[in-house]
Amino acid sequence: MSQNQPKLYPYRWVVLFAYIVITATICLQWLTYAPIARDAKEFYHVSPLQIDLLSLVFLGVFVFIAIPASYVIDTYGIKKGVGLGAILTGVCGLLKGIYAADYTIVLICQIGLAIAQPFLLNAVTKISVLWFPIQERATAVALGTLAQFLGIILVMILTPILLQSGNSIPEVMMIYGFVSVASAILFLILIKEKPPTSPSTHGEDHELPFLEGLRFLWKQKDMRKILFLFLIGLGVFNAVSTCIDQICEIKGLNIDESGLVGGVMLIAGIIGGIIVPPISDKLQKRKLFLIIAMAGFLAGLSLFTLFQGFIFLLTGSIVIGFFLLGIGAPIGFQYCAEITSPAPESTSQGLLLLVGQVSGILFILGLNFLGMISFLYILLILSLINFVMVFWLKESPFMEP
Repeated sequence: MSQNQPKLYPYRWVVLFAYIVITATICLQWLTYAPIARDAKEFYHVSPLQIDLLSLVFLGVFVFIAIPASYVIDTYGIKKGVGLGAILTGVCGLLKGIYAADYTIVLICQIGLAIAQPFLLNAVTKISVLWFPIQERATAVALGTLAQFLGIILVMILTPILLQSGNSIPEVMMIYGFVSVASAILFLILIKEKPPTSPSTHGEDHELPFLEGLRFLWKQKDMRKILFLFLIGLGVFNAVSTCIDQICEIKGLNIDESGLVGGVMLIAGIIGGIIVPPISDKLQKRKLFLIIAMAGFLAGLSLFTLFQGFIFLLTGSIVIGFFLLGIGAPIGFQYCAEITSPAPESTSQGLLLLVGQVSGILFILGLNFLGMISFLYILLILSLINFVMVFWLKESPFMEP
C-alpha cells in the first residue's frame, strides 16, 4: 500500500459509534435540568440561579480539568483516557438517579459528571487522526461533535415529555442514570486504541510531547485567532443553551415552546453537520466554510435577540444551530488540529473548549445579573466582531490547492 493510499479499517466506524454514544450521554447529563428549570426550582425549593448552577458547574470544572484531561489522553491514549471519562459518567450518572431527590447530592454528582466531560469531549480530533484519513476527518469530527448536540436534543425534548407524562423528577433522573451505565459499558467493550496501520499521509500522527506541543500552540497566530472565535461562538452557545428556558419565558413562550426552541437548534446543528463538513472535505476548503458559519451565526443571533415571539425565536434557533453548531464547531475543531500539527490534537481541541467554557460562565453570569434581554445585545455585538475576525484566518496548510 503506497503512502498516498493508506489501508483503512471498517472498525473505525465502530470506534466512532462508541464515542458518539458516550459523548451524547455526558451532554444529556449536563443539561438535564435546563428545559425544566421552573419545575426543578419548585421541586428542590431553590433559586433559579441554583438550578442554573447544576449546568454551570460543568463549565467551571472544565476550566480546571481540560488541560489535565488532554494530557492524560495524549500520554496514555484514548482507551484509558476516554475510558476513565466513561466510567465516571456511568457511576455518577447512576448515583445522580438514585439520590435525585436531594439537591446537594445531585450537585455533587454533577461535579463528578463534569470531571468526566473533558475526558470525553477533548478526544474527538485525536480519534479522527488515529483512525481516519485526511479526506474523512472533518466528517468524523463533525459526527463526534454532533453527538454532543444529539445528547442535548434528547434532554431538551424528552425531559419535559417524561415529566408531563406523569414521571417525577427523580424518576426521570433514574432513567438517565441507567442510560449512562449502559453507554459506559458499551464504550469500554467496543473501544480500541488505534488500527494496526496508520491512516496518516501527512505525518500528523507523529506528535510533539505534551508540554512542547502546548508551547508550540501558543506560537501559532491562527491558533490565537481561532481561540477568539470559539471564545465568543462556543461561549454564546453554552450560555444560551443553559438559560434557554428563562430567555424564552421572558419573551413570552411556555415551557413546551422553550423546549422546542432549544431542541431545534441542535437538530439544525446535526443537519448542518451531516451536510456541510463532507463538502469541506471534498472541496478541500476550511476558511470559506468558517466565514459562512460566522455569517449565519450573526444572522441567527440577530433574530433571537431583536424579535419577540415563538416563530422568530424558533427561526433564529434553527439558523444558529445550522451555521454555528453544524458548520463552525466541527470544521473549526479540524481546522485547528491542522494548523497546529504536530501539536497533540486533544490539546488544541481542549484549549478551544476551555475558552468556550470560560466565556460561557461569564456570559451565563451576565445573563443572570445584567438581565437576559440586555445581555443578549452584548452577545450580538461580540458575534459581529467574530464575523470580522474570521476573515483574518489563513487557509489550512493541509488543504490541497
